[in-house]
Amino acid sequence: MKYVKGSGTGVSRRSFLKASAAVGLGVVASPAIVTNAFSSSGEVNFMGWSGYDFKKLFDGFQAKTGIKVNFLEQPDQDSMFAQCKLSLQTGAVDFVEPTVERTPAWVDNDIIQPWDEKKIDLALYDQAFVTGAAGETAQVKGKRYFIPSVWGTEALTYSTKDASTEYGKASLADLFDPKFEGKVVVRAHSSLAAMGRVLDSQGKLPKPWIEGYKDEATMKQLWDIALAEAIKHKANIVQFWNGENDAQAAFRTNGCTLGLTWDSTGYNLQKDKLPFGFVAPKEGAFAWLQGYMLMKNAKNVEQACEFAKYVATAEGSSANASAFSANPTGKGAIDLMDPAVVAFYKSAYPGDALQKLYWWPSQAAWFLKLRGEYADKWKAA
Repeated sequence: MKYVKGSGTGVSRRSFLKASAAVGLGVVASPAIVTNAFSSSGEVNFMGWSGYDFKKLFDGFQAKTGIKVNFLEQPDQDSMFAQCKLSLQTGAVDFVEPTVERTPAWVDNDIIQPWDEKKIDLALYDQAFVTGAAGETAQVKGKRYFIPSVWGTEALTYSTKDASTEYGKASLADLFDPKFEGKVVVRAHSSLAAMGRVLDSQGKLPKPWIEGYKDEATMKQLWDIALAEAIKHKANIVQFWNGENDAQAAFRTNGCTLGLTWDSTGYNLQKDKLPFGFVAPKEGAFAWLQGYMLMKNAKNVEQACEFAKYVATAEGSSANASAFSANPTGKGAIDLMDPAVVAFYKSAYPGDALQKLYWWPSQAAWFLKLRGEYADKWKAA
């Protein structure tokens, strides 16, 4: 995969859709004696995403290293950010799992420290995720603050009974179509970005949407337009989701038939035999690269490094990606994935969908602050 910072089109990657049979996660050996890993404790405090089952991942890691993971769940990155700022006083978190475009904001707020590349193994990753533009986004002033864990997309989950669609027809504009009044679930900030991209594709913006990530004046100019247009279609929105649990609830219990959600939402609904599909919009699915950041005041640095190394192995990467129902970043991990996950991604990204992935651009602290303000206005409208 070639990760293009700030690019909306023309993105390619080594295909996740390798039609190989799953060979299982293998037999886990007895706990290893990890050099220096117990210098402060045999545990590590990890803040990550709620709504997923990481038991296989954590158990596999503990079996390999003897290190126990204390997992602190948060529904979204804004919550992680707020809790980690508090952890600068409490020391409750060792490492956290945001997405790569947030790196500048975390560094600007002096919350994290760079990884010691001598204590992690970058050779274990598919090199597309640690070199090139992906590697550049993960670094600030030559220091690596982010190492990858998993990647996926945000695209269209739809009812196969009441909102049936297909690739090439499905569009981000569908979210704002009057025929779906009272039937749509979205995340506040990403739905505004969706509106911006729709308007951009229709030639209705004074500047390309991507320009709004570069300076405050342009951001305000473009997001003002997107917000005003989105508000005209507010009747479509039943619910705003923040995390995996409430995104699924929108379809399971709240009557939604269409939504802009993570791929894991679509997969989990299908896995439970519910009548929902998931497909990339013709404009290109939003794509994200998730990974680990080390807290500035981490107490268990060696243990955090061991966990990061484990998730970079084929065994750990496949277990982690399976928990998220998403794509692994470790070399060889694809060969260990469940065939059902491979089949899901084949149906979600047919044709040229993988070449049209829209990677979230790098987002500085000023941008995230303003983005939050626009999201609040959108929800309150």
